[in-house]
Amino acid sequence: MNFNFGKGYWKSFEDGIQREWVITNGIGGYAGSSIINANTRKHHGLLIASLHPPVDRFLILSKINETLQIEDRNYSFNATQRPGWTENGHHHLQRSLFNPLPTFNYQVEDFFLDKTLALDYGKNTVVIQYSIKNGSKNVNLSLTPLFNFRRHGDRIERQELNFKEEIKDDMICLMPNKRKDVTIKFKSEIGEIIHRDDHYDEDMTYATEIATGMKAIDNHYTPYDLVINLKPYESKTFYVICTLEDDLPNNPSEVIQAGKQRHQDLITQAGYKDWFADTLVAASDDFIVHRQSTQLKTILAGLPWFADWGRDTMIAYTGLTLVTKRFEDAKEILWTFAKYVKNGLVPNMFPDEGTPPLYNTADASLWYFYAVDQYLKYTNDYEFISKEIYPELKAIIEAYRNGTDFSINMDTDGLIHAGSGLDQITWMDVRVGEWVVTPRHGKPVEINALWYNALQVMAQLASRFGEDPSPYQVLAKQVHQSFNKKFWNDDKKCLYDVVDENDSKIRPNQIWAVSLPHTMLDNEKAKQVVQTVIQHLYASYGLRSLSYLDEDYIGIYKGQLIDRDAAYHQGTTWAFPLGGLITAYCKVHGYSKSSIAFARQLVAPIEDHLRDGCIGSIAEIFDGNEPIISRGCYAQAWSVGEILRAYVEDILFKGEFTD
Repeated sequence: MNFNFGKGYWKSFEDGIQREWVITNGIGGYAGSSIINANTRKHHGLLIASLHPPVDRFLILSKINETLQIEDRNYSFNATQRPGWTENGHHHLQRSLFNPLPTFNYQVEDFFLDKTLALDYGKNTVVIQYSIKNGSKNVNLSLTPLFNFRRHGDRIERQELNFKEEIKDDMICLMPNKRKDVTIKFKSEIGEIIHRDDHYDEDMTYATEIATGMKAIDNHYTPYDLVINLKPYESKTFYVICTLEDDLPNNPSEVIQAGKQRHQDLITQAGYKDWFADTLVAASDDFIVHRQSTQLKTILAGLPWFADWGRDTMIAYTGLTLVTKRFEDAKEILWTFAKYVKNGLVPNMFPDEGTPPLYNTADASLWYFYAVDQYLKYTNDYEFISKEIYPELKAIIEAYRNGTDFSINMDTDGLIHAGSGLDQITWMDVRVGEWVVTPRHGKPVEINALWYNALQVMAQLASRFGEDPSPYQVLAKQVHQSFNKKFWNDDKKCLYDVVDENDSKIRPNQIWAVSLPHTMLDNEKAKQVVQTVIQHLYASYGLRSLSYLDEDYIGIYKGQLIDRDAAYHQGTTWAFPLGGLITAYCKVHGYSKSSIAFARQLVAPIEDHLRDGCIGSIAEIFDGNEPIISRGCYAQAWSVGEILRAYVEDILFKGEFTD
């Protein structure tokens, strides 16, 4: 669980911004930056608050700049990129520790400062603990908070930073002119609040935004300094709080301690006593959040920008909630999405602005059956499923049989057709204007693998609940026959990606036709699918979205949005299908010792990655080409969830959860 970094990781500013950290508050808010505390993206800050959990997220406190005066010598701990130059406060940073809270050790002459950050769980509050050990001189330490009020994915011009401000009970209070219902409160236990002549920190430049062709210069509001005088050899520990809540924490040290204890409690509850599993159990907590509209739990698809997506939730679900033994959260998440089933469709996503959900997905509803089945395997809670979920499952099956939105319907062969026109309704869903980058209209392989799995789950549930299972069994038999007849590509010894178009591009979608609990291939064909996937798609941290030998393959995910969109599902490596590959490989080789050993080999690079991108978590995507750099969201729910699931179910427990 402990990740410690020293000066060797920031020999240059560019080295120091390669790794990031994040902590979360359970309601969609978060804090994060680079390991040298240089903000490199618009989503970095010490308090990004969720005004309508888990969405409507706003940057409140970007950072606190610490400046030290020793006699006539001034030192800044601020690391920031500006147009054409950088502030190099990271030169005074000795170590960055994540155990699990982020702690930063600074040293200048014989002065030492440690800074630890925590978010108050369930609240839009950040607490910063400063521990200071002064040396032989009188010193002045100035803290300059950089305030803001903008959406977490935006940037802001100086003239847009408009606040009404006041000092009340030694507390800075800022009221954004554009949101009269919000008051930003900032308070320190010690120090004198001094009004600054310069009210703005201008031209903070975000390296990540430059790399992605986005507008990269931001501005912040800095009306006050907090000045603390320290005598020779004086030691102090004090707390700084920034919040949107009505009340400040009575004892901020308890927020720090609770932040440390929470991860340990989750690890203890899961009970694996395995470093890799424990780390991913802790990482899982970043994605499980409270949804205000349902008063139930949901799962954020990824940090820092995604809200809750149905497909991502159902794929991540087993690892994040069941493997971690968070069974009440698991129940609430099933309930959350059951409440929003419409025309047999589970929502594709809940937008960040809090508007009604979108339903443009063919697979979220089918992954929902998988999630329900997994929930029952772990909990045996048939009463809840019978009462609250089973009616929705029946409605989904009927909608798919009879036809629903987005051209989703069952053909006469029993297989599911989905999509037409500009629809993008599988996880390979990029569309730029009228350019459908990966058109998969027809009968996608994973949709039909999931359809068969759903029918088998329904047959089992119908029998359990005293209903006739035969309609589902008969249909499943037809799907089995049609799938084997139409999807097998004998030339490439794998499955077509889409039929009846007979799209022979080699993509990772076929792996779920082997890894799901109920599958249709004989073992020899399943082995050939797995081997083809490894040969063409495996790339250290996941599976490429298209074979590297394909003429349409794009191996690097970088540049402007249109360039990244073109590569997103045309060669970019995705971490989450690695879970399916691990399960499929172990399954077709009968969980032999050699297959378990190979599965561990597949996991090993992920262990290394936990010290790269976002510390302790797994990125959304990576390049397809070497050196396979992490891209996209720095922490992704289904990346963490699927790899944790496969590691526990297929390696630690060696297939005990497999039918």
